[in-house]
Amino acid sequence: MHRIQFLRFLKSIFFFLILFCGHTFLPAQVSGQIIVNDDIQIIHLKDSVFVHVSWFDDSSFGRFPSNGMLIIKNGEAIIIDTPMDNVLTSQLVNFIEDSLHVAIKQLIIGHFHDDCMGGLNYIESRNIPSLANWMTIEKCRELDLPLPSESFRDKLIFNFNGLTVECRYFGGGHSFDNITVYLPAYNILFGGCLIKSLNAQNLGNLADARVDQWPATVSAVMREYPDVEIVVPGHGNSDSPKMLSHTLDLLDNFLNNDR
Repeated sequence: MHRIQFLRFLKSIFFFLILFCGHTFLPAQVSGQIIVNDDIQIIHLKDSVFVHVSWFDDSSFGRFPSNGMLIIKNGEAIIIDTPMDNVLTSQLVNFIEDSLHVAIKQLIIGHFHDDCMGGLNYIESRNIPSLANWMTIEKCRELDLPLPSESFRDKLIFNFNGLTVECRYFGGGHSFDNITVYLPAYNILFGGCLIKSLNAQNLGNLADARVDQWPATVSAVMREYPDVEIVVPGHGNSDSPKMLSHTLDLLDNFLNNDR
């Protein structure tokens, strides 16, 4: 077997051991990773919770990664956010279904940008339900984008095969409609683009931002989830809740110095 193929085979075996044993073997930053292809990786967080990372080439921003989440329970999965387009989304979905033998039951959309729902057309073609904030759906309607199939307002808590999933809208930030998704059983928070990674030096794309609301929104998240252990941002490495205060620092610097 070719050396690269053999290494990928070993990674796959490690990934499946994590997936089906249901134990956390390593901390989030040094945990197992599987390379789906040159543009998609899946990184283990805890038990059967993973980050999917997809890379996209943009004429304005160059090549950059975007994060989503994958929650697997009893042979079924929820995806949080799609990759940037339908091609990458189909590759991710096909890998989950064909290689992991997991049925995708729902997509949760973080906000209306492409790094959250760029692959929604493909998801719809597979008859997979999609959930979003009602404001996201109204914005999609305004922009003539594909429409998520289900909506909620400020808060939606539901049971996914025995696992509690909490979707919340705390207020504007990176966008007017950005939501968070929290898994209380694992103290994992998907903050999406509302939260900046520890390596972020600025607030990134502010085209649709509500910067004046953003600090209050992040502060509300911190008060609501004091026990959070792992935070997943929209871009960059997942890490500790220090990312929340780091985001507030970036906002403070922007509001008081940069504009």
